[in-house]
Amino acid sequence: MTLQEMPALVRALSEGVLTLTLNRPPAHALDLNLIEALHGALERAAADPHVRVVVLASSGHIFCAGHDLREIARHRDDPDGGRGYLRRLFDRCAAVMTALAEGPLPTIAVVDGIATAAGCQLVAACDIAFASDRASFQLPGVLNGGFCSTPLVAVSRAVPRKAALEMAFSGEAIDAAAALRIGLVNRVLPPEALPGAALDFARRLAARNPAAIARGKQVFAAQIGRPLAEAYALASDAMIARFLDPAADAALERYRPAGGRRD
Repeated sequence: MTLQEMPALVRALSEGVLTLTLNRPPAHALDLNLIEALHGALERAAADPHVRVVVLASSGHIFCAGHDLREIARHRDDPDGGRGYLRRLFDRCAAVMTALAEGPLPTIAVVDGIATAAGCQLVAACDIAFASDRASFQLPGVLNGGFCSTPLVAVSRAVPRKAALEMAFSGEAIDAAAALRIGLVNRVLPPEALPGAALDFARRLAARNPAAIARGKQVFAAQIGRPLAEAYALASDAMIARFLDPAADAALERYRPAGGRRD
């Protein structure tokens, strides 16, 4: 089977955990086909009651090398110089990153290799990231005379400002230990322990109340960039709605006073 005949994305669902594996070896570059496949898979997952958690993974020593520069170069010969293709590429890529960050399901990146440019963006866009101790992360645009502006959108929301700009200005790779220090990843493990640890964690999340997780993620995203008073108002409204929801009665039952419900 040729690369073109292979599915761009491999989907596997088990115990509420949907694993999406990038399947464009060796670099798993984000061509338009893979981006469209990712977006479609995330949309379907959000609507599927059997899916509770999404895990994003790949195989080999490269997690994702970013956008497919060969595909971009080919479209420079388009009548418009590639403008239409590039607009679609970056619009669809933004939709994928937004779905990972703001969709209702927890998203977990599992990184056992190099994550560079838009590959690093994928990691930063996910809610949680597990990495092996041989993983590395890079925003290399400046090394080629450009700048990783779109990857920096996700990275700057995952790590402190100075750490994000150091990566973007220098273009230098950081190792997994540095990524852990700045908050780009949550855990660093030996390569042989990585898949099992990530899957065990994903299964634990899948056992939680999916409606509560979805609402909690939505409220978190809404409040995080707001002034403190507005953030507390949003979060308080969510907490009040939760406690007034009849579905909360069972959880509160053991806290009721002896003798039954008081009117």
